[in-house]
Amino acid sequence: MSTSPKGLAGRIPSLDQFRGYTVVGMLFVNFLGGYAVVPAVFKHHNTYCSYADTIMPQFFFAVGFAYRLTFLKRLRTVGVARAVGAILKRALGLALIGFAVYHLDGEFKRWADIERLGAAGVLAGAFRREFFQTLVHIAITSVWILPVIALGVRARLLFMIGTAALHLWLSSWFYLEWAWNTPVIDGGPLGFLSWSIPTLVGSFAYDAVVAGGSSWSAVGKMLFWSAVLAATGYGLSCLGGEWAALPFTPPASGVPTLFLMSQRTGAVSYLTFAAGFSLAVYAFFVVVSDRLGLSLGLFRVFGVNALAAYLTHPIVAGAVKPFLPNDSPAWYVAIGVSVYLAICYIFNRSLEKNQIFLKL
Repeated sequence: MSTSPKGLAGRIPSLDQFRGYTVVGMLFVNFLGGYAVVPAVFKHHNTYCSYADTIMPQFFFAVGFAYRLTFLKRLRTVGVARAVGAILKRALGLALIGFAVYHLDGEFKRWADIERLGAAGVLAGAFRREFFQTLVHIAITSVWILPVIALGVRARLLFMIGTAALHLWLSSWFYLEWAWNTPVIDGGPLGFLSWSIPTLVGSFAYDAVVAGGSSWSAVGKMLFWSAVLAATGYGLSCLGGEWAALPFTPPASGVPTLFLMSQRTGAVSYLTFAAGFSLAVYAFFVVVSDRLGLSLGLFRVFGVNALAAYLTHPIVAGAVKPFLPNDSPAWYVAIGVSVYLAICYIFNRSLEKNQIFLKL
């Protein structure tokens, strides 16, 4: 255990610890997903919510928490125009980083191919799949919820329900079939509609912490709403006509339906359940970090520099994975993941020691 380092005074310990835990979870599941010996619950799936599938929604939860905190502060200190401008600039920056990291779809070897498709055809094909991943989803979602992020609980709740209903309607009309067959990643171009759910729930968590601090009453409220959201998400997944498999267990059929928990399609049922799960995990860190004053150095190092960890971990994985065949035994995979995590930690710890924090 360790205390907060110099230069990080004024931060919310529970948020840094929660974000750090989420980063470590991301590193863990992203590295291990391709190995046969790893249990299915630690791998991403398209037809149910595994442990691995709870990680990305927690990033959006943390984004929503910090979004409301910083936006309200900017409104008080610099005014509406500059506060909104800062959000739009950040969103653009994240989208540009996403462009560099994820790239666009398509490749052209001859100029004649571009002439044949024309500008409209090139653009239509370029923005189908690869571009719409985590950073880009965060950027678009941040802009989408901008009109309500500073408003009260009722306005944000109604907006969240409305945007979830819009996603369900569009999915029933055409989007579910298109997203499944493309196939898209993390919800695709319309994913921001459902990713708004954990993001706005994170903003509600900020309200709870501000109003009640680390009191048991605030923790109790978060746990109550965690249960409501998780139950609602599971209930939605049962609307396909039969009792759905419990979360973290595969369904009897992998056929896509409107209410199937699916990270691929950004299903409302999945993200409602995951938002509730995120709220429960955050409540745990409020108790441990804010109330009891305990923190784990590992989580702090990754939590204060989450973007740096996100951008560097694929590079580290690319250096380690060539030496780990997919059919490696458990002991060998354990060594590989340990080396990978150690290198990622050293990178982030060096940035922290030099007071370098990558953020937009």
